[in-house]
Amino acid sequence: MKIAIIIPAYNEGDSLPLVMGHLPKEFRSQTVVVNNNSTDHTQQVLDDLGVHSVFEPRQGYGQACLSGFEYAEAHFDFDTIVYMDADFSDHQEDIYRLIERHKTTGAELVIGSRNLGEAEAGSLTPQQVFGNGLATFLMRLLTGVRFSDLGPFRLITRRAYLALNMVDTNYGWTMEMQVKAALAKIEATEVSVRYRKRIGVSKISGTLKGTLCAGYKILTTLFKYRFLVHPEPKHQEQAVFQ
Repeated sequence: MKIAIIIPAYNEGDSLPLVMGHLPKEFRSQTVVVNNNSTDHTQQVLDDLGVHSVFEPRQGYGQACLSGFEYAEAHFDFDTIVYMDADFSDHQEDIYRLIERHKTTGAELVIGSRNLGEAEAGSLTPQQVFGNGLATFLMRLLTGVRFSDLGPFRLITRRAYLALNMVDTNYGWTMEMQVKAALAKIEATEVSVRYRKRIGVSKISGTLKGTLCAGYKILTTLFKYRFLVHPEPKHQEQAVFQ
C-alpha cells in the first residue's frame, strides 16, 4: 500500500508538534497538513517541523480535506488516503488498525470508530455523542448501512474517493463520504480506535453555534444525497502550495 495522510488544521499550533511526533516515521514523507487560514502560529510550527503543508484561505473542514487531496495528487505517489485530525485527539499509531482492517476485509472505506474503541473520559462531549448517535441511526434507517460513528480518523482508497466525487466544503464532509459510499455500494467497515481529550477548544462542539451548525449540515447532507439528484462537481480553485 502507498498511503497519503491528510491533516486539516485550523489554529492547531500547540498540538501539531505532538501529532507529527507520534505519527509513525514511515508515513511522514507523504503527509500533508492543510493550514485552513489559521490565525495562530500554525504556519510557523509547520515551517519549523519541515512537513508538507498547503495554505487554504477558504475556511471549512471539507475545503481543507479537498485541498489536501489536491496537494497529495500533485506531490505524492499513493493508492490509499488516511485522514486524521490535528488536535491530538486521535492516537496516530492507530493508523495500523485502519490499515489492517482494510487488508483483512478488502473494504475501500474504513471508519475509525471512537464509539467502538477506548474514548478517554470527557473526550467526547454529550452533544457529540447525541449527534453521532442520531446521524448514524438515521443513516442506517435511510440507507440500510450501519455505522457507529462519523469519526474523522478514516481510510479510503484513492479509487473510491474519486468515485464519490466529494464536494462538501464544511461540516457535512464526513457524512457526505459515508452516505455516498452506502448509496454507491462501496464496501465500508469500521474499526475501533482510541480517542483522547483534544488540545484546545473544539471549533464545533466547543460552542453552541458550532454544534447547531454542524448538526444541521450533517443531517441535511444525509437527506440531500439520499433523496435528491447528486450535484455536478464543483470547480475547485487552486490553493497555495508550500
